[in-house]
Amino acid sequence: MSAGVGTTGKKRWSAVWRMVGERLARASWRLWTVAEGVGFTRFGIRDDPGDGSELMRTAHGLWAGSRLIRASVLTGVVGGLTSVAYLALLSAAKVLLWPGRTPVLTHWIVLIAVGVVISILLSRLGDPGPTGQLITSIHIAGGPPTLRALRSLVPVSLLGIAVGGGLGPEPPLMQTTATISTWIGRRLHASGAELRILTVTGLASGLTVLFGAPLGAAVFGLEILHRKGLEYYEALLPACAGSLASFAVCVVLTGHGLEPAWHFPGAAPHLTLLDLVLGAFGGVAGAAVAHLFAAMIRAADWIAAWLPAWAKPPAAGLVLGALALILPSGLTYGDSQLAGLIAVPAIAAVTLLLAAVGHLASAAITLAGRWRGGIIIPMFITGYCLGRAIAEATGHNSWYLVLATSMMVACNTAMTKTPLGSALVVSEMTALTLIPPLVIAALVSLSLTAGVGFIDGQRQRDQPEPSQLEPSQPEPSQPGPSPPESSEQETPVQRARP
Repeated sequence: MSAGVGTTGKKRWSAVWRMVGERLARASWRLWTVAEGVGFTRFGIRDDPGDGSELMRTAHGLWAGSRLIRASVLTGVVGGLTSVAYLALLSAAKVLLWPGRTPVLTHWIVLIAVGVVISILLSRLGDPGPTGQLITSIHIAGGPPTLRALRSLVPVSLLGIAVGGGLGPEPPLMQTTATISTWIGRRLHASGAELRILTVTGLASGLTVLFGAPLGAAVFGLEILHRKGLEYYEALLPACAGSLASFAVCVVLTGHGLEPAWHFPGAAPHLTLLDLVLGAFGGVAGAAVAHLFAAMIRAADWIAAWLPAWAKPPAAGLVLGALALILPSGLTYGDSQLAGLIAVPAIAAVTLLLAAVGHLASAAITLAGRWRGGIIIPMFITGYCLGRAIAEATGHNSWYLVLATSMMVACNTAMTKTPLGSALVVSEMTALTLIPPLVIAALVSLSLTAGVGFIDGQRQRDQPEPSQLEPSQPEPSQPGPSPPESSEQETPVQRARP
């Protein structure tokens, strides 16, 4: 009897909270539109979302007035608030868990303990799935079906990043903001096409707060959905509007964002032909690094496949602790290390090479261990270390700036397939006017890594329409036995397991 009463009470409170959330979302939208002197009309489309006239709905919703832009700004504001809160929690967790807070051997034990906690969280709260799953849901249904994945994604990613895992906060942050944006879009009864735009806007708003690069984050968020460049062109302006709103929230709340994240030593007064050649060379070298990293992911994933799913997170902590004894610079995702390396006027090429190898190994181990995070910043620091190492080893210090930044862009483009977004993000984060060599590096790297697939959900836009899969329903699972637990992104090479 008591169990039945408890279940009924839970259902009742769940319905209450759902109703409160919907009314808050509608009230926020009404306040926003009233301030503009117009009524709440759900983007100017008919109340009936299931009339089957998708083309007419899209035409009305996308460009009839500025309602979608206002919805994107609202999404950007919420994404900015969410991102600031996530990064604040990450900073608090770093105070307790960050490498260097405790002796090396003690931190080894901490890494294993965090791995155990991650394993428990994944088993109790569910696996949030890789970033490719989010991207697939954006293509098919406009966004994730529920908020459920965030229950495990947020704590697992915070713990793994704060303790020094080799992955960064980029995918967890953009998955969180994208999922919340999808929820907002559904509360506003957006159509499938509009829902996709709002989801991408939320994704970009999270990257904006992390990188401090609104335009680059908007383009990056659109490019990451595909393997050959931006295709949802209609989402570009709303994504830019949402990114700027998110950026404004970040600046107001933190006071950061108006200055570059990385202060490189003085830039050359003008670009020369040699700089363009160095950009192309950086693209070739970055492509080679991507192929090496893909091989390391295959090796780590093949070894991890022999372990049961529950044992992978603590095993990853064990191996990361051993790696820290050999290559201490390999721990963490590299953001603070990159800032420190830039500030050092001279550094040995061997030291830079060891740092690059350490970060690649750490990222591969962390991915195989089911810890959550991303490789964007790890790719940036790897490209920087290798580019500067080449300049230091050859004695051509004048090459350092172009080579380092070009390889940062090339390494990330090769793995994420985001040429323009990567070039813009690095340019905005460094405040350097090096767009021509950076874009050359990105395009060369992209052309040489067609066989490297890191994000499984990337595809062309001419896929089944969102109406073919109900947004409120989870994606249907494929028949047959479940595949082994994978790392953060699943690639064709990762699926070749014993």
